[in-house]
Amino acid sequence: MQYDYSGMLFSEPSDGVLLVTLNRPERYNATDAQMHAGLARLFAQIDRDEDAKVVVITGNGDGFCAGGDFDMISDDQDNHARRVQVMRETWEIAYGIIECRKPIVSAINGSAAGIGLAIGLLADISIVSETAVLADGHAPLGLVAGDHMALIWPLLCSLAKAKLYALTGRRLSGLEAERIGLVSQAVPTEDVLGTALSAAEELATKAPLALEFTKRTLNHWVRAAMPTFEASMGYEMVTSFDPDLSRRLAAVRSPRG
Repeated sequence: MQYDYSGMLFSEPSDGVLLVTLNRPERYNATDAQMHAGLARLFAQIDRDEDAKVVVITGNGDGFCAGGDFDMISDDQDNHARRVQVMRETWEIAYGIIECRKPIVSAINGSAAGIGLAIGLLADISIVSETAVLADGHAPLGLVAGDHMALIWPLLCSLAKAKLYALTGRRLSGLEAERIGLVSQAVPTEDVLGTALSAAEELATKAPLALEFTKRTLNHWVRAAMPTFEASMGYEMVTSFDPDLSRRLAAVRSPRG
């Protein structure tokens, strides 16, 4: 099956393993409008790809995915129709990962935030660099923590930890993320992709139907939290029209921010 998406590269490093590489390294693979829209469609296509048994998703360069590109956030601030579109696309990304029949392994090779961290943590197995910086970047901008925080963090690392990081916007390392149960495994940066590919190759040898329905069964825990997720996205949209957002965005983007 052919894949043609802005800001992404596709390869087959071994039989049955599809490697997706987020490819905007000059922006730490932050998503622009085209890339965000592509991610909303991607996992449904992977689901239909009979040659892909397992998916690995990683980032090109020093980062995994820095979330939404700040230029896109600024341009969309006063555009109601565009904000609704982005919200719908975010739903499709989350639902796409959860409902995809194929196991998804994230190779979080560097910093991840926002929608990038959502993809990394919603994956079925998450391999992260020990030194990667992870952050839900909403609070520093004055936004409600949508994307994934309310959906998956309480399930992975407890409600107490989720509140700590959601309300403060603090960053944490890959090692700390492993310690609190947020990710599957933390390894040295140079071993991230190899470890993820090794896991994918192991999965590719197993019975596809057993993997599909095991993933589906376990993801009922995530589906049960979907009303919370959709509420968080609606609340985020409300705060995205806060007049104070422009000032906070400028402060975060400045060298001293």
